Amino acid sequence: MRVLLVNMPWAPIEVPSLALGILRNRVAKTMPDVEVDVLHANLDFVDWITERVEFHGRDYYYYSLVSYFKGCGDWVFSSALYEDPEWRLDEFRERLGPGMSESELALSEELHALAPLFVTELARRIADLAPDVVGFTSTFQQNAAALAAARHIKRLAPGTVTIFGGANCDGEQGAALHRNFDFVDYVVRGEGEAAFPQFLTALRDGASPSAVPGLCWRDEQGRAVANAMSARPLPPGDIESPDYDGYFERLYASKACGWVEPKLVLEGARGCWWGEKHHCTFCGLNGSFMEFRSKSPGKFFDELVDLVRRHQVLDIFVVDNILDMAYVKSVLPRIVEAGYDLRVQYEIKSNMRYEQIGVLAEAGLMHVQPGIESLNSRVLKLMDKGVTGCHNVRMMRDAETHGLTVSWNYLFGFPGESDADYDDVIAQMPALHHLYPAGGSSRIAIERFSPYFNQPERGFAERHPDPQYSLIYDLPESELAELAYLFSSPPQGIGKASADRLESALETWKHAYPYSRLTFCDLGDAITLVSRRSGFDWTVLRLEDPLELSAFRLLGQPHSPAALARKLSADPERVGELLAGWRRLGLVFTESGTYVQIAAEARNQEVLRIAREHDGRGRRHGAETPELLPA
Repeated sequence: MRVLLVNMPWAPIEVPSLALGILRNRVAKTMPDVEVDVLHANLDFVDWITERVEFHGRDYYYYSLVSYFKGCGDWVFSSALYEDPEWRLDEFRERLGPGMSESELALSEELHALAPLFVTELARRIADLAPDVVGFTSTFQQNAAALAAARHIKRLAPGTVTIFGGANCDGEQGAALHRNFDFVDYVVRGEGEAAFPQFLTALRDGASPSAVPGLCWRDEQGRAVANAMSARPLPPGDIESPDYDGYFERLYASKACGWVEPKLVLEGARGCWWGEKHHCTFCGLNGSFMEFRSKSPGKFFDELVDLVRRHQVLDIFVVDNILDMAYVKSVLPRIVEAGYDLRVQYEIKSNMRYEQIGVLAEAGLMHVQPGIESLNSRVLKLMDKGVTGCHNVRMMRDAETHGLTVSWNYLFGFPGESDADYDDVIAQMPALHHLYPAGGSSRIAIERFSPYFNQPERGFAERHPDPQYSLIYDLPESELAELAYLFSSPPQGIGKASADRLESALETWKHAYPYSRLTFCDLGDAITLVSRRSGFDWTVLRLEDPLELSAFRLLGQPHSPAALARKLSADPERVGELLAGWRRLGLVFTESGTYVQIAAEARNQEVLRIAREHDGRGRRHGAETPELLPA
């Protein structure tokens, strides 16, 4: 039996497909008589389209990720799915055109017209290879392209078996996809390591597929059947390592090679240990299985080292929804000891301690996604995040100290939030310009599998499939409601005026960040702070008063004024005056009655020089009238 696994646009081009790498390895181990290959059709598309139109890496990124919530990537290939180069072109222009630049709109229309030709040529290539089974992985903006290719393959080679899997096929989505597109023979729902080899075995032996968990198939009368999904997720020991042979060779031969720095994709765990206890209200990422499962530290480390040595790539993207905290003491020290100059991206939780963040940095974690989402405790509670605004600012400060890039977006639109939850945070943003800014702000979407979706009584009782789906598919709304992952609903929370002010403040922050700094150097009997932020007119500030020194050090962690006064054995009024003065100077962030100092620890020679240069020269700087030393 010959199996061809296909990775269609708009899968990321800088990384191999983890899903297909896992399936390839699992089939090779469990069915050695089956030949399995992977076709990197996303890279094929890059080389094909750049010969016909002006197309660059930023354009691919736009359709792959940037326009995800608009559905532009799927719409481009809807013309190939329905074999109509003008498929819903007028509707696309009317609905999405006003929010796009002229160049984005023009390129979208051009790609939409060309997509049928690419899919036709690709299908012909695949048919000529004569595989017995063609498997498509579908995640994010891959659905329309994969469906279009499957349709053409079945036309050219009716005996070829087509099967789909991936995040777009989880739960009801997979059943709807199978039910509405008869050229898709099978759909695997849920984790495929066990189901896919079982399916291939049944196909090879001529057995009924009714015993394959989660599989969608058709009976002898052509009726769609959806097997019950497995009630239990795969145990961690059964989570397969990927086989990426062939991807990097294909990338290096592609036009895309000049656009990206290739990365290895690793998986240490599935599910979310926080979500098992407190499912974030807006999050649908874990689909059918929230249960957290983590590979043994030794297995994960061995996979990492093996892939790094095999492919000679040091950039690592770990897809785990959340870092297994046990890895901080088990895996990360081994990475440090191994001596690899790795650059790792990981999702973490924002309540990690300073020392833990230091371990991340030492192990090569250069890019973290800590799920910050907001800087207001009340809104974070509405999300069920389990952290406060000051905790999130502390994370950003400590990440800045250790040189970690922090990826985050400011979310809004939660039922129960108010303008007041944003006003004071926006007012304090100029003090935070030295910390890594949010990528932007966005009103939350209703995602399938999220508590907001599963429990409409939380505030989103009226909902419909996102409008993008009606631009892509020729299906009734009842079927779109089963196929869709994103849903629209009457907006909740803050209105347009506050949302605009938030976005404007974040844009200012992004532009100011490269030129801003706030650092401190603790010399024992004094603390020297250096500031270069446009919203504040001081440059160097020296603290010498014992009360101020102790207060500043304690504010490395969030404190209420009362708790701070108690630990300092100080007059609460004096502490309140100190905190008020430090807020005016932009030394602290305050929210929901707590304060945290926001200066990153100085770790470069310039700041240490400034600190020592002023050592012994400066006077104590009070909260009301600080003395500013010249830079």
